[in-house]
Amino acid sequence: MGLNERLTEDMKAAMKAGPAGKVRLDTIRFLKAALKNVEIDKKAPLNDEDVLGIVTKQVKQLKDTITEFEKGNREDLIAKAQAEIAVLSAYLPEQMSADEVRELASQIIAQVGAQGPKDMGKVMGPLVAQTKGRADGKLVNQVVKELLG
Repeated sequence: MGLNERLTEDMKAAMKAGPAGKVRLDTIRFLKAALKNVEIDKKAPLNDEDVLGIVTKQVKQLKDTITEFEKGNREDLIAKAQAEIAVLSAYLPEQMSADEVRELASQIIAQVGAQGPKDMGKVMGPLVAQTKGRADGKLVNQVVKELLG
């Protein structure tokens, strides 16, 4: 079963759960609307990789909004955003740790023969492709900067 079908099944289950599944239902509906908009723009059905990219983007947006809510001391909105992140995280693959990213980055640096910060682009391309959806872009960037000096 693809991610899109899984979302539909989970949405049905959240509807049946009644008020207990409200956050889950609202989050999945919001995600499905975003998927539909991208599908319309793309004029083609989305594959699982596309869906993962959109889920990742939504999680990143929610994390950014939490930062803004913290500045405004909006604990209610912070809790809601964290609950939505928890729902969306169930659809993401297991995230890589900083050590795993560092190990993979070291391998790619050795493969491409990167010497310093000027070679960052040579490393980032292949590394981002291998960590897409499994590691935060900021973490990947930070690790590569650290390793290249």
